[in-house]
Amino acid sequence: MTKPRRNVQFQHKGSNGHHGRRPSTSETSEGASEPGSPKMNGASEVSQEEKESPPQSEYEKKKATFVTRTIWTLVMIAGFFVSMFAGHIYVIGIVTAVQIVSFKEVIAIANVPSRAKNLPFTRSLNWYFLGTTMYFLYGESVIYYFKHIILVDRVLLPFATHHRFISFMLYVIGFVFFVGSLKKGHYRFQFTQFAWTHMALALINVQSHFIMNNIFEGMIWFFLPASLVITNDIFAYICGITFGRTQLIKLSPKKTVEGFVGAWILTIFFGFAMTNMLMRYKYFICPVNDLGANIFTGLQCDPNPVFRPQTHTIHLPLLLHTPPVTFSIAPMQFHILVFATFASLIAPFGGFFASGLKRTFKVKDFGESIPGHGGITDRMDCQFIMGFFAYMYYQSFIAVYRASVGGVIEMAVQGLTGEEQVEVLRGLGKYLVGQGMVGSEVGNCLAGLTARRR
Repeated sequence: MTKPRRNVQFQHKGSNGHHGRRPSTSETSEGASEPGSPKMNGASEVSQEEKESPPQSEYEKKKATFVTRTIWTLVMIAGFFVSMFAGHIYVIGIVTAVQIVSFKEVIAIANVPSRAKNLPFTRSLNWYFLGTTMYFLYGESVIYYFKHIILVDRVLLPFATHHRFISFMLYVIGFVFFVGSLKKGHYRFQFTQFAWTHMALALINVQSHFIMNNIFEGMIWFFLPASLVITNDIFAYICGITFGRTQLIKLSPKKTVEGFVGAWILTIFFGFAMTNMLMRYKYFICPVNDLGANIFTGLQCDPNPVFRPQTHTIHLPLLLHTPPVTFSIAPMQFHILVFATFASLIAPFGGFFASGLKRTFKVKDFGESIPGHGGITDRMDCQFIMGFFAYMYYQSFIAVYRASVGGVIEMAVQGLTGEEQVEVLRGLGKYLVGQGMVGSEVGNCLAGLTARRR
């Protein structure tokens, strides 16, 4: 018969109803061999650790998450408003950072690390196509809105006139490199990554390009759609927890029909009030003509007619024996009804699309870029399609198309010969002198230039 082992204690059943487990010989020896550690067996050591660091309850975890989420929400809101008041260039920087991080997050969920190790150029090609796409889209915006600067610069002129061809050749280089990097046994994975990359570029970067154009057209066309989506999400949450009963869609079990409709109504009221306030400031309604402008310097322009109040008269039925009702309202107040409706009824489906995507790859969030919120894409899934809609609606029903300095210079540079350009310059000089807008010495100078040209 073996001798009983000494100094071995067994944990008894505690108040939580669970039996303590018997410590192994390795645990006991490790505890005894640690220098400077008190002499105690493994069981009492585990018991002491449990007393010192009790596990967090579900309530404590939710509380910690709520605090983190709230702090970062306030940080994001403060950063957003500071950048918006600091100037358009800072908002453009935020949009650029958002689309880069969102692209990274979407690409990451479809990546297979074990295969990517054997294909070192896969990730490099993803970033190359992102850079090429951003070069093309940013170039289109800069050339369109700053023609009067780009087309008169000797260095930038060749890049502007051949921008689309340069962009196409950059893409072709990436395409050829991708075909050359195809490796036997990995064809399916490589073509999946190629298609996934292009889908991410279309859904994120192309739509971000139109959000960028909204900023150039006026801060209101960026801020108003973004704020409508944010407030609609808040209203949907409040209405949902207050009187929500009917599930809206299976992809998002917590979304209810009552919250959906209630948020729509409240978003319309919010949009009407916010539009009425923003229309008073030219910093918000004027297109960008100075990237150095901020809320203090402001912008100057002839406002779009959509922001000018118009008088309307409503003739009531004769049976009421009341005079017609006359009131003034800006056309933008009618347009905001469409914006608010899209933000409430259509934009949320961008979030449902993202939810379906996450379920496909069995992930909870796209990333951990924002503590307590998940990834950037989790917060921007509805904003991309809303910004795209705002641009299309603005260009179709609100924008006023008229000749601009940049447009005239573009026509002269690309559509006229050198001799014709000189003729336009001489004729314009004569007109300005005749109108008294410039002195006669300017006209003589222009005439001398044209004479030397001949």
